[in-house]
Amino acid sequence: MTISIHQPAYNPWLGYFDKIQHSDSFIFLDSVQFEKNSFINRNKIKTPNGLLWLTVPVKTKDYKTKSIGEIEIDYSRDWIKSHLRAIEINYAKSINFEKIYSFWKEHLEEKEPFLADLCYKQLLGLNKLLNINKPIIRSSKLENKGKKSELILNLCVAQRATEYISGVNGKEYLDVEEFNNRGINVKFQNFISPNYNQLYGTFIPNLGILDFLMNNQI
Repeated sequence: MTISIHQPAYNPWLGYFDKIQHSDSFIFLDSVQFEKNSFINRNKIKTPNGLLWLTVPVKTKDYKTKSIGEIEIDYSRDWIKSHLRAIEINYAKSINFEKIYSFWKEHLEEKEPFLADLCYKQLLGLNKLLNINKPIIRSSKLENKGKKSELILNLCVAQRATEYISGVNGKEYLDVEEFNNRGINVKFQNFISPNYNQLYGTFIPNLGILDFLMNNQI
């Protein structure tokens, strides 16, 4: 049983889906603390003038005492309109514009109160578009013990994992020896974005999945 784990992400990059595709089961890690200026609530799209961040604004009061699953989206300004306008302006000439724009608009206009719920429902829809059919388990629905390496290990043990796919940053904090002692092989993802059809000149890798979906037949 191969398990991968990742925090929620709005408009995740291609490597996020590569990790899911190579797993038997994926744990959506919404039970850990929210990080400001991370890729949890933002990612980039490509424009004729370079890169543009699309950020879902959130209420950050007391965020250090809350899990990602408890972080509320801030609807005090109309960020949905600005996201959709930016997508329309920069991708109107892409081959999949109508389909993907409608998909994005539908998810945003549901106005989920919590960031993790928006990311979770968006992820399920994105997996369907990409023909990825793997179980997605929310960590907030599981027992959570420990922090960092211990937490990841406990989640893997609970799912009877024999292999864990980690992002490269896991090398900084995972106790690989302890995983091995529990019969779990740790594999570090080495994802390199393939070149794909893209608007506006020179190819730029590692953008949000939105850019790939807009520009390629799926």
